[in-house]
Order: sequence, then structure tokens, then C-alpha cells
Amino acid sequence: QVQLVESGGGLVQPGGSLRLSCAASGSISSIAGMGWYRQPPGKQRELVAAISTGGTTTYANSVKGRFTISRDNAKNTIYLQMNSLKPEDTAVHYCNAGGSLYATRYITGRYWGQGTQVTVSS
Repeated sequence: QVQLVESGGGLVQPGGSLRLSCAASGSISSIAGMGWYRQPPGKQRELVAAISTGGTTTYANSVKGRFTISRDNAKNTIYLQMNSLKPEDTAVHYCNAGGSLYATRYITGRYWGQGTQVTVSS
């Protein structure tokens, strides 16, 4: 089945940028949707962004205009480019696969990455 390996997390200052990567071990062509979730300390996991096989995207309002999700099917990898980072972006970020994207609504898939920590602090 699908295995997801995440990378790219780290510590950055407010206003900085990071790019997260999520590499799938198998073909993602049959996966309807993939996305990024994040879980801030003491809070519930929330959707950050999602992308369909065809490239349709959706974003949480809190990151719209700052983050960009993309997909490279040749590399079986999705990315999350995070710009203008804020302290409230601090969270463990998880890659998700096997979901369904209906317009702007992403239904969570069954596959998860191990998580990568993003810390935004001065």
C-alpha cells in the first residue's frame, strides 16, 4: 500500500519560509486527493491544504495567499511551500493521502505520514 515520508520541517523566524515534502512510496495516480494537516500544541488537527490528482487545490483561510500546495506525479511527491510564516503556524504537520476532494471540501484519507515539526519563533 501507500507509505508517506515527510521532510522539510524546522525552526524559522516569523516572516520566513519553509517547504515541506511528502514522498509516497507507491503510485499516487489512483489516489483521489492528498493534503497537509497540522496540529498545533494543545489543539485539534486541522486541514491546511489539499490537492487532487488533477491539480485542483483548496486551502484553509488562515493560510490562503501564504501557502502553496503542489504535486509532482513523476516523483510521487507533494509539497507545501510556506511563506510569510507566523508563530501561529507552529505545529506538527502531517501528510495525508487517499482522500477525496469535492470542490473545496477535502475528505480525509486513510494514509498518514509520520509528521514533521514546524516551529515559527523569534
